[in-house]
Amino acid sequence: MVDPTTLNTAQPDMEAEAQVHHLDEGYLVDFLTDKPIKDTPKEQVRQRIMRVLFHEYQFAPEDMQLDFPVKVQTEKGMRTKKVDIAIFAPGSGHTEDNLRRVVVCNKEPNRSKNVVKLRTHDQMKSEMALLQDLLGAEDYPARSWGLWTDNVNFFFIEKETTRWGADFHERSDWPMADGTVGSGQVVSAQQLRRAEPEMLKITFRRCHNYVHGNEGMPKDAAFWQFLYLLFAKMYDERAVRKGSSRRFYASMSEPYSDEGRTAIRERIEDLFEDVKKQYAESGLFKANDEITLSDRALAFIVSELAPYDLGLTDIDAKGLAYQELVGTNLRGDRGQYFTPRGAVKLMIDILDPQEDETVLDPTCGTGGFLHATLTHLHQKMKREWDTEGIPDSPEEAERYRDRLRKYAEEHLFGADFDPFLVRATSMNIMTLAEIPGNVFHMDSLAFPKGHLGGVAEANKRIPLAKDGRSGVVDVLVTNPPFGADIPISDESVLGAFREGVAKSWSRDKKTGELQVNPNLPGSMAPEQLFVQRAIEWIKPGGRLGIVLPNGILSNPGPADEGLRQYILQECWVLASVELPVETFIVDANVNILTTLLFLKRKTLDEKINEKLNGSISYPVFMAVAEKVGFDRRGNDLYKRSPDGDLIMETYEEAEYLTIGGERRTRKVKRSRPVVDNDLPVIAAKYWEFRERHAIPGFDPRNVVGADA
Repeated sequence: MVDPTTLNTAQPDMEAEAQVHHLDEGYLVDFLTDKPIKDTPKEQVRQRIMRVLFHEYQFAPEDMQLDFPVKVQTEKGMRTKKVDIAIFAPGSGHTEDNLRRVVVCNKEPNRSKNVVKLRTHDQMKSEMALLQDLLGAEDYPARSWGLWTDNVNFFFIEKETTRWGADFHERSDWPMADGTVGSGQVVSAQQLRRAEPEMLKITFRRCHNYVHGNEGMPKDAAFWQFLYLLFAKMYDERAVRKGSSRRFYASMSEPYSDEGRTAIRERIEDLFEDVKKQYAESGLFKANDEITLSDRALAFIVSELAPYDLGLTDIDAKGLAYQELVGTNLRGDRGQYFTPRGAVKLMIDILDPQEDETVLDPTCGTGGFLHATLTHLHQKMKREWDTEGIPDSPEEAERYRDRLRKYAEEHLFGADFDPFLVRATSMNIMTLAEIPGNVFHMDSLAFPKGHLGGVAEANKRIPLAKDGRSGVVDVLVTNPPFGADIPISDESVLGAFREGVAKSWSRDKKTGELQVNPNLPGSMAPEQLFVQRAIEWIKPGGRLGIVLPNGILSNPGPADEGLRQYILQECWVLASVELPVETFIVDANVNILTTLLFLKRKTLDEKINEKLNGSISYPVFMAVAEKVGFDRRGNDLYKRSPDGDLIMETYEEAEYLTIGGERRTRKVKRSRPVVDNDLPVIAAKYWEFRERHAIPGFDPRNVVGADA
């Protein structure tokens, strides 16, 4: 019998609220001053760009200023215009003589379901003229770089001052801050920069949009072309770390000439041939895969990706950028949809996979749970070295890559029925661990049988823990396809579940007890079968997290009660977390209430003990999430005070920079609105609960159940 212990997440945390302050409606916090500033569409872009200037280009906040006035020569004489973001020589006074770079921001263009077509320099004549005016002519030779952006389009220009005046040149990027390693060098030779998370998503989206919108390719074809180049980029970074010459680069001027674009193509096509040879056995690439982009599109993508050090970029940032792009392009129509990131993180936080444990997602989709597992382990590694909250140094990044690579090779497994999703998941793992992991193309309900190509290898690596076979899976986490519109009726599949859940149930009219009917069901919903298959896959003592429709756990009908009886017979229930409908509406357009169910498989001795001595009562963690950080339209939700003001919290940002050969850590305190999201609170409360109530069943530390 289960004794539920319930958590009410709606109760306010008064201690936490005492540590925050409020923000009036219609304002946001300025990145430079940490003071309120009016919230407008343009201001949102400007604030985002300042984060990029700090995190990627390593400009110190004290060397930037908003709305800096400069004198501009016009047809009507000298006028004063304001620079949206002015960047000055390091440590200098904020004067026109010390101004080095200017940034002009515009509001982000309206988005629709259609891809935004990127603009060209020729279509930006008036905007480029403004940049040139702000940079000035030959009077200010040191004021040499300009950027115009609306968060979708990014245009750089460089001013070259000669004895005959000033010339302005189109550029694909600009150097990092003066005084940092790589400053003043062309992109092909400068220090690569760590990507700021939001900017990396924008970059991935820009690359895909350019191919889809400017080349006219279908979305899925554009997606794969981008992935080819992304893999070439990562392959090149690894080769450079081993001493090879860099090939994935574009100088700042190459994308703007026929000769330059031809040179880029020659380098990249040669590099891509090596990529295909390297991963020929993995199935990631085929011999006939080729880069079909025009020279102009190829040069654009290379110039966008080349400046980044993806190996040094936080793995969570890479995973989120990849997941956003892949979810948009590969969302299926057979009950496949992708689990929201908040729910994924909660499940991994509660299951807490260890570095020596094997993790499996048998319906992996694009690999969200597998990505979250690697991120979870990466954070545990950082805590070991007391570097949590600080970006990885190159040495730390290499050490963590080695450990994650080893883990992905030996302990990380996925499977999916869709070959495109198998490939997408392998590439997702590759972006984080630099190997494709172990992702099998197979039908997990038909396993260990089936005709698809991954079955044989999966039988060797991750056999079911049933029929006397010892399992290897310690943690299984999955969001299976579910719904009555995709029933499983193939007896070759159903037959394997007849001893478990594939039965007909009814109640005895006299006693009301649940009983099995002799008439077998001709079809069943896939989520019912996946419950049994998931339990069969984990070894005794292993842990399971699964997304289920609420009806399975709450419907009074005998069929659902029969399934619940099977679960209690085979497993200890660790936790149950009910999610609001918003969770899946935004990411999957699915209007359904779901529950995250966490189980631990009973050992044979535990099941025998219960038969002999009766069932054991034990506490179960239960929670209902009311808010998940966004509403039904996908708009962010923030906590508010009783009078409606946004509640703010103080946090610290850290960034590495190298000055004069010395590596330093720069920390800056910031304020931000508190996201109204119950899921992180639930994860924390679960582990508080576990401090009071040990995990039921056998545990190396003790035998639990006696204290419950």
